[in-house]
Amino acid sequence: MTTTGRIALDVMGGDHAPRLILEGALRATDPAQDDGLPAERILLVGPEEEIRRILAEHSAEDRFSILNSVEVIGMDEKPGIALRAKPKATIPMCIQAVKSGEAAAAVSMGNTGAMVGAATLILRTLPGVRRPGIAVTTSMTGKAMTLLDMGANAAPRGSDLVEYAIMGAALQEGVLGVQRPRVGLLNIGEEDQKGTDLTKEARGLLLESNLNFVGNIEPDGLFSDNADVVVTDGFTGNVVIKLIEGFGAFLLGKVINGAQDAGSPVPKEVLGKVMASVDYSEYGGALLLGVQGVVVIGHGRSDANAVYNALKAAAQAVDSDVNGKTVAALAGRA
Repeated sequence: MTTTGRIALDVMGGDHAPRLILEGALRATDPAQDDGLPAERILLVGPEEEIRRILAEHSAEDRFSILNSVEVIGMDEKPGIALRAKPKATIPMCIQAVKSGEAAAAVSMGNTGAMVGAATLILRTLPGVRRPGIAVTTSMTGKAMTLLDMGANAAPRGSDLVEYAIMGAALQEGVLGVQRPRVGLLNIGEEDQKGTDLTKEARGLLLESNLNFVGNIEPDGLFSDNADVVVTDGFTGNVVIKLIEGFGAFLLGKVINGAQDAGSPVPKEVLGKVMASVDYSEYGGALLLGVQGVVVIGHGRSDANAVYNALKAAAQAVDSDVNGKTVAALAGRA
């Protein structure tokens, strides 16, 4: 395995670092996993001494390559200031590994703003992309649906939303195998005249594009298989995904408790299927589309399962050449 297929993993990112991050890496490279990754595909980025100590508890102290970094950008630090003050912290070091070719992808459960900032500044955007967007792919309807932007660009232009639509469609078609993905625009109504100046501008541009644009999608349409890709601004997208995650967990808890009180516990196989559709740990992380390298940003609360799935998502994006397909799609835009 060459370094071109490697994934640089920020061991210190997230609320449960470093232990659960390392447990996720161990699970992803477990030989018992049918779809496991070779250990040489993972480059751990963090304090080497602490990493080896934790790995030794699992008799795996020599399983991975390690890039030593003792500085960490905290979740509450301002990204711009932190990146300038800590250029050798784990997040910029992961991104630098992609820039240098030591890795092909970077994964972090840490400060989202720092990941977006580092990736944009160090890797730069793909040709034809002004601002990158965070794409979350869920299976709430039983089919893969990609939503973006989920937080990278809170004040986009209408043309940015078109770029997100092109990149989301390239992901759906090139990686997930969906032919002519349906693209929707998140809005407060299906009517043409509804929405803000941004959504009206974006709608006009999407209608002029060569995308399979299906029009405005109301929030409840996210649960109705009305589109394969749904685009919005980063502020709205971030609110939507957090609301879906929070309400999904809340509602599921109510159902479980109600069933138990009624003496009819929910069967585990049914519970597992429902949880997979609303649990953030099942999709693991979100792809930052539009930068020159694969970047996956995970949830700050990520557990070992989320890290495992984030690593699989990064490997799939690298192996399917998601960036190459995105560049081709952007070059063929109307």
